Amino acid sequence: ERPTLVALMPLSGRLTAFLDVGANADCKPNYLLQFAGMASAYMRHVWDVERPKVALLNIGEEEAKGSTLAQEAYELLAGSDLNFIGNVEGRDVPTGIADVIVTDGFTGNVVIKTMEGMADFIMGQLRVAIKSRPWYAAAGLALMPAFNQMRKKLDYREYGAGPLLGVNGLVFIGHGRSDARAIFSALRVAREAVQSGMLEALRERAPARVR
Repeated sequence: ERPTLVALMPLSGRLTAFLDVGANADCKPNYLLQFAGMASAYMRHVWDVERPKVALLNIGEEEAKGSTLAQEAYELLAGSDLNFIGNVEGRDVPTGIADVIVTDGFTGNVVIKTMEGMADFIMGQLRVAIKSRPWYAAAGLALMPAFNQMRKKLDYREYGAGPLLGVNGLVFIGHGRSDARAIFSALRVAREAVQSGMLEALRERAPARVR
């Protein structure tokens, strides 16, 4: 019924599709079921995840936790043919606990921008600390490969854009502050989607069915 915007998060050794991140501020429970179905098909077909683990973002792991939206969405997801593993909390989002984490667009947008802000803050504070003492700078040079690896995992420019699933075409939406590197990565991700036949696969395999 509605399209959904996906953020690809390459954290903890696992690529996670986190959605919705802003296409739908207000959602119904069946929207979240449909979002999860489309994202599962996307992860299977484009990223070769055989049976994607699907989780629902909530304020607790228990089934009865959360808002009416979360509780009703939980029932739909649990009764579907998706590989639903239950609720996860905000602290679980960057851990790679699931291949697909679904929520409404308002919550998802707040989460993703908070993570971006924290990543920028942490890297900025590391730079300040390294420059504060000569011996810190020497240690920082030795640790630079590790810092670069961590920064790469936290950098939205690695994927450049997220797919907008649920529309009759291939649409990728980039960050508002995308630079040349981010746009290049977005074109790469879009090319991979075209070459994999993503749109056809989503049309055939996306609907989540209630058992």
